[in-house]
Amino acid sequence: MDPELKYKIALAMLPGIGGILARNLLAYTGNVEEIFKAPLKSLVKIPGIGEGNAKRIRNSNVLEKAEAEIKFIEKNSIRASFYTDADYPRRLKTCIDAPVMIYAHGQMNLDEQRVVSIVGTRNATDYGKQVIEELIKGFAERGYKVLIVSGLAYGIDIQAHRTALKYGLPTVGVVAHGLDRLYPALHRETARKMQENGGLLSDFPSETKIDPQNFIKRNRIIAGLADATIVVESAEKGGALITADIASSYNRDVFAFPGRAGDIYSKGCNQLIRNNAANLIEGIDDLEYFMGWEKKEGTQAIQSSLFVDLNENEQQVVNLLQKEGELFIDQISATFQLPVSRVSAMMLSLEFKNVITALPGKMYRLR
Repeated sequence: MDPELKYKIALAMLPGIGGILARNLLAYTGNVEEIFKAPLKSLVKIPGIGEGNAKRIRNSNVLEKAEAEIKFIEKNSIRASFYTDADYPRRLKTCIDAPVMIYAHGQMNLDEQRVVSIVGTRNATDYGKQVIEELIKGFAERGYKVLIVSGLAYGIDIQAHRTALKYGLPTVGVVAHGLDRLYPALHRETARKMQENGGLLSDFPSETKIDPQNFIKRNRIIAGLADATIVVESAEKGGALITADIASSYNRDVFAFPGRAGDIYSKGCNQLIRNNAANLIEGIDDLEYFMGWEKKEGTQAIQSSLFVDLNENEQQVVNLLQKEGELFIDQISATFQLPVSRVSAMMLSLEFKNVITALPGKMYRLR
């Protein structure tokens, strides 16, 4: 077992200390154990901490709670990942307010080549269900092993999970409570099936009470895990629109299915499209186009040259790859603060110019 796990869990449990301050603490102290052993006067000097937070760190009983949490996760085969760990999701790691600790239960690869979040209203209509059916069926038929992420809630969320299971695609539900319980309980059987090809994920420790604010907080994980967030149906206000806004702030792609004018559960999607906050899609063909998933059949690479004509953005990518060697597309996206779809188009252009080579998992390197 990781000897620092107790301190990692305790850091995530500290009251008043969110992900940003937790990272500050670790950066200034050097290791998680030192956070709990450093003198009060040293903690006070760390930017953003102050005397109040410093006293909470010194006087908190979180180390005892962390020990109890370790017993819980070991008993229930739950994987705990700290943001500096190798198995922490690489897409989530680039988000400034990502949780420092996450808990996973099931058989999941959160670093799948393609990950999309599907969100929407809890009052899914037949139209919304049909949209999900056709989209996920399309993934399966075209051989895309897309990880489907959603929130296990009523409506669009549970429909996305169940449809992914139907077509054999991995699916992960991000819940707003600890993994010692399940809400809503009505979805327990679906959650059980998800354990075999996906599972449940949370940044909340066991015994966390179900609180409305937690549902808003977990939306940042739903957005951060994915290359793209797809809003299927939404009223003018709701959690799906919050998730879309968060995804946009992470420079991830946001898509929305349009609905008929006047339909209450299409107003949110139509609003996103009208305000240029989401790209309009009508099916998998549109998503393939925007995300650069099309097969490159019938294309030939351009012969390499010492004088390849590159635009400014392409040259910046080449410079980055010269420095770093190999990079995933989401790492490039995070570096330049550009949506994945724009980076994907740029990488395709560089491939055609015979400048870069695409590796499995949407990783790239120079030729």
